[in-house]
Amino acid sequence: MTNFILARRVAVAVAIIALVVLPYAIKEVYYVNIASQILLYAIFALGLNILVGYAGLVSLGHAGLFGIAAYVVAYLLMAGYGHPLAIVAALVASLVATAGFAALSLRATGITFIMITLALGEIIWGLAYRWISLTNGDNGINVASRPAPFGVALSGARPFYVATLIVFLLALVASGIFVRSPLGAALCGTRDQPRRMNALGYHVWMIRFWACMFSGFLSAIAGILFVYYNQFISPQALALTASAEGLLMVISGGAGTLLGPVVGAALVVIVKNVVSAYVERWNFMLGAIFVAIVVFMPEGLVPGAVRLTRSFWQARGRRKLAAPVAAEPRQ
Repeated sequence: MTNFILARRVAVAVAIIALVVLPYAIKEVYYVNIASQILLYAIFALGLNILVGYAGLVSLGHAGLFGIAAYVVAYLLMAGYGHPLAIVAALVASLVATAGFAALSLRATGITFIMITLALGEIIWGLAYRWISLTNGDNGINVASRPAPFGVALSGARPFYVATLIVFLLALVASGIFVRSPLGAALCGTRDQPRRMNALGYHVWMIRFWACMFSGFLSAIAGILFVYYNQFISPQALALTASAEGLLMVISGGAGTLLGPVVGAALVVIVKNVVSAYVERWNFMLGAIFVAIVVFMPEGLVPGAVRLTRSFWQARGRRKLAAPVAAEPRQ
């Protein structure tokens, strides 16, 4: 077990170093942009994972919260306001929308919760598509520039990747602190035994509400990065397929883990943007991969890999204990 923990820490350290040196090791800008996509979608998946993995609430409307932040940034920049104001306003607007989202959807659980979030997501998508005077409809809104924090311009692919990586690491640390806090433990309790938690005096609805707020906050950050990455936003980013892809990232990587959504985001983005250039039926391939994960690793890629690694070390330890001791030669 000690070897397993050491191997896990070494793997995490190697992964962080690899993420830091990646933009300088890759010469092609296209793949640096793909890495930026993976990181921003990983933030979105981390936010969704708070609900799916730790609260046991499956949402099909999170792309709406993602899109609200993106649209607010794009609209304010188009109106001539600065980047700091646009970003703060986007976070505030997204949190207000998340509060309303939670107040309506947390009235139920299970399939009813899924249907309410689906309906709310479709309402937001419909507003983005039909409110042409505000959102420019299907033509979308263009963003002319990216911010320059501390005087560092993010117009290039590599500086933008570094900024996205910093935000991603902060989001990952914040998620880890949240799920390991007393609130995170209580949230898992509401997932497993809501009636018992209520009998013990915990306010189940309020715990889930704050989980929704934190989830919406991470989704808003991902939406802001998305609009700066593409320098464009359209109703397509708020569609049901976007929410479904985020859910696929969480489930395939491993719901209820910190690294699972990151691995799931990498899988979906790579298949969607890289493999699709070589495989015409990439949707079929992605579906086949997801089915294989559900069949062979129903807990997800990361928990499944951990399970196989533990089995390997345990089997190796048993073989060492069962190895016969060589007989000493007779004098």
